[in-house]
Amino acid sequence: MKTFLACLLVLAISVTLSNASCFVEELKRESDKEVPGCTDFEGKFHEFGSQWETKNCMDCSCSRQGIGCCTSYATPINFDEEKCEAIFNKLTCSYKVVEKDDHTKECPVFEWVG
Repeated sequence: MKTFLACLLVLAISVTLSNASCFVEELKRESDKEVPGCTDFEGKFHEFGSQWETKNCMDCSCSRQGIGCCTSYATPINFDEEKCEAIFNKLTCSYKVVEKDDHTKECPVFEWVG
């Protein structure tokens, strides 16, 4: 029973620490007729149940409710901002935190969100 409660506590804490940037855009219907999928922000069509990654590092999916997207990366929020800076790599969809004066030296990050 103690193990179960400990697992439950860890789960509750991890859910509250999760802070992904997500949104849902409702499906737009031009008429009363049934639509077979979603049209994304670039005008591309996606069938219901499909998933894709955007060029802006968002993981998206199409459902009958609309398009749901979340960032596919974590953002550093707790590091020495006077000495270090966060640099985003759009090719790998990830941040690297490095010293401002020497980008070859990484800085410790104590908290990430996303």
